[in-house]
Amino acid sequence: MQLVLISGLSGSGKSVALNVLEDSSYYCVDNLPVALVVPLLESLAGTGHEHVALSMDARSGTSVRQLPQTVAKLKDEGVDVRLLFLEAKDETLIKRFSETRRRHPLSKGGLTVAESIARERELLGDISELGLHVDTSELSPNTLRSWIKNLVDIDRSRLTLLFESFGFKQGIPLDADFVFDVRCLPNPYYEPNLRDLTGLDAAVAAFLENEEATQRMYRDIHAFIATWLPAFVRENRSYLTVAIGCTGGQHRSVYFAERLGAAFGTDNQVMIRHRQIR
Repeated sequence: MQLVLISGLSGSGKSVALNVLEDSSYYCVDNLPVALVVPLLESLAGTGHEHVALSMDARSGTSVRQLPQTVAKLKDEGVDVRLLFLEAKDETLIKRFSETRRRHPLSKGGLTVAESIARERELLGDISELGLHVDTSELSPNTLRSWIKNLVDIDRSRLTLLFESFGFKQGIPLDADFVFDVRCLPNPYYEPNLRDLTGLDAAVAAFLENEEATQRMYRDIHAFIATWLPAFVRENRSYLTVAIGCTGGQHRSVYFAERLGAAFGTDNQVMIRHRQIR
């Protein structure tokens, strides 16, 4: 049985993620108490439901803190457990609650939305370390749907190396393990014929590769990752996210994410994300 656990902050897109899995023929349950996870899986044994997705979060109160022990028990029993933890920046979450006019589930007792978010982060602190972080601050629902589909299809037995481009104007991604800043390199944005292109275009790549500084930066970043990646593999990490940032997240960071992804993809399981390109 493959079990996908979805957790994270209210307003971060958990419902979107669960709906994607339901559309992919997963047996889905939202807001399931942690104590019922094992009984539910036992009841589904032999029924043909080999792919199950459960959403669990702070709506269950302090009982959600039992999830790490439950995950460990299931893994010991041979269940393929994957946990996705969705989050977003506080200002993004506050804006989403304001736009939808929904109450935060922890807002009882007179807590403001900001105070409720802080309380929720505290409750989910231990859970956030169990699986892959997905920062949805800058993601459209369609982009998140695409990412979720890709994440559940990867080989869980191997470490996944994620290269993620972003723009510093929008802030550093919350899900990054390493962050590299390439803003010191010449910016294609100031070339009129390149401004409307992206790092996916050959003309932008040619412009950057003509700069010796680009080549030195690439070699240094590649050498750092190549040196330390085996250590993360030995630690049985499932994911390692390398974020590459430039000013707007359109040219330099995209080029580096693509080039590094291609280089490491020959021997590793690689995913590439572009946060500012739609």
